[in-house]
Amino acid sequence: MSNEWPLWEVFIRGQHGLNHRHVGSLHAPDAEMAVNNARDVYTRRNEGVSIWVVKSSDITASAPSEKGPLFDPSNSKVYRHPTFFEIPDEVGHM
Repeated sequence: MSNEWPLWEVFIRGQHGLNHRHVGSLHAPDAEMAVNNARDVYTRRNEGVSIWVVKSSDITASAPSEKGPLFDPSNSKVYRHPTFFEIPDEVGHM
């Protein structure tokens, strides 16, 4: 068993942003400390309004080498493109 704290990935939503973006990683013993440490390290200039932390071990990702088999089938489904839908003006940012 390792004595090292788990690695957490940190995502910050900026004051003028609509989504969270990955800003870095840090080690912490639990989620609460990870959020507090992320606040101290990644939002020193009050640029964030929301912080997400996710254990790196809980993230599953595709490999770049699997790009073809993973994404190619979507090219035959043109109905999924946003040009097929009308978005009302009241919706705002989409």
